[in-house]
Amino acid sequence: MLKQRVLTAVALLALLAVVLGSHSVMAFRLTLAVFFGAACWESFRLLRVRRALPLGLVGGMLLLLMLAGPARDWSSLALLCVLIWALRFAPALKFGLPSEEGLRGLLFATIFFIALLGCFISMAELLRRSSVFLLSAMAIVWAADIGAYFAGRAFGKRKLAPNISPGKSWEGVLGGWLAVMVLGVASTISPFMDTSFEAHLQRQYGWPLWAALMTLLVAASVVGDLFESLMKRRAGMKDSSQLLPGHGGVLDRIDALVPVMPLVLLLSGQS
Repeated sequence: MLKQRVLTAVALLALLAVVLGSHSVMAFRLTLAVFFGAACWESFRLLRVRRALPLGLVGGMLLLLMLAGPARDWSSLALLCVLIWALRFAPALKFGLPSEEGLRGLLFATIFFIALLGCFISMAELLRRSSVFLLSAMAIVWAADIGAYFAGRAFGKRKLAPNISPGKSWEGVLGGWLAVMVLGVASTISPFMDTSFEAHLQRQYGWPLWAALMTLLVAASVVGDLFESLMKRRAGMKDSSQLLPGHGGVLDRIDALVPVMPLVLLLSGQS
């Protein structure tokens, strides 16, 4: 399973490298639209929304339309997404999800769609800074995930949320946080990474607040991961789909990015 996960991860990174290396904004947007459509389809399935596949296709086309034309200020959408996570989704980890039936279920699915949309819009906007800026922001989530995986396997004893995701531990969270801080400091002080998000954050806020904000981003990634696990547990599904061998679905790969990317966009300020 680990070998398959690694191979799929390498293939995804290679795809990302090719798309970014092409310096084609349209290629990047088309790639985003494909993955966004897949994530919409998966989330609608988890939330028991009818006609999930056509709605996913509509979602991908909607993203392309929103990204077309001149650059826009997406900070209001990013702020809305941050508030959604802080006021609605994070509390759901304690209080549970609403019923899948009726208006409440439809409203919840709509809100999650907005959160997904804000994540992908934020990634497109962050690319306007530079490829390094975008990748360094995404690397925060990747480092947190990898650090948590290995620290949890080696030291995990205290369960983080046993009723939602029994495999996750507080030791794993700490390992993920340490990995992010090491990566963040290295990116910040390296002269070759002066255009990274981490370096920008340190210049803008200083070291003490930098550390606090990096910790906040790690916490947001954990919330995103747990929230998708909560949706899968209620739906009785192990993975959001089988599109990515060894990883499950697209949503399984981007769950932690969904709350983090809008927050990164807000912290980045105006370009």
